[in-house]
Amino acid sequence: ESSADTTPSAIAQNAPETIIVPSGVETPATSSPAEKSDNGSPKKGWPKGKKRKKALKDMTAPRQPLTGYVRFLNDRREQFRAENPNMPFAEITKVLAAEWSALPQEQKQQYLTAAEQDRERYLQELAAYKQTEAYRIFHEQQANKKPKIDGEETMQGSENDLLGYDIPIFTEEFLDHNKSREAELRQLRKSNTDYEQQNATIQTYLAGLHTAIDKLSVETQQQRSNNNALQQHLQHLRTAFTNMFSSIHVPGLETPTVENIDSFIVKLLAFVKEEPQNPVVNSVRSAVARLDLQA
Repeated sequence: ESSADTTPSAIAQNAPETIIVPSGVETPATSSPAEKSDNGSPKKGWPKGKKRKKALKDMTAPRQPLTGYVRFLNDRREQFRAENPNMPFAEITKVLAAEWSALPQEQKQQYLTAAEQDRERYLQELAAYKQTEAYRIFHEQQANKKPKIDGEETMQGSENDLLGYDIPIFTEEFLDHNKSREAELRQLRKSNTDYEQQNATIQTYLAGLHTAIDKLSVETQQQRSNNNALQQHLQHLRTAFTNMFSSIHVPGLETPTVENIDSFIVKLLAFVKEEPQNPVVNSVRSAVARLDLQA
């Protein structure tokens, strides 16, 4: 029997792959159901094509830490997507992964330092949380509802249950779920941008309406003032004509008053046209010449 290969390359090949899950926690990749163990017997795993039941989520558990790589992705992803709006999500991830690999160590260190501080924070909060009544209750609920397959307990332990994964990672379903969520998020961002533009347009329209209303209010007030002035001037004319023609007797016409002066003037004009040689017409012309309309 040959001895085990202990060269660095063999160790690297046999080491479990580390994959970043969405929550930011590094998790060793598990074997697929089709893999076999060293002795040739099939490894125990989740049956192919069969979905896991959703694990309970512990909403009171501490917030999980983010790795330095995930922090870098969060900083760069939005800017990169804005610069390359048509690039697929998978391609964006590949490009950013290459950027991270080429990033100088001094620039990486700020992300790694923040990740280490966040990890220490998480471990402290998790240790304190495990001493609480909320953790005990959740642990009991998880133990009572933990599903079994072929008489074996599921591969999710209590620590993994705290992470609250809904979909098994490293599967096509997981990748499809990420793609659909990313598409949904892009659609929501687009809708939000559209709503913001509509809101800005409405705000501009409303501002224009308020300006027009204020302008119309000023013009209306000016018209009211003009109407009042005209009404006063008209009343002055009626009084002046009444005083002027009250001393002139026009055949066929009644004595003018402020109330009937309008109809009196109409009839007087008809009389002047019909009998221009009548002596009364000369008296009317003389009275009109003396009329003061500026008072």
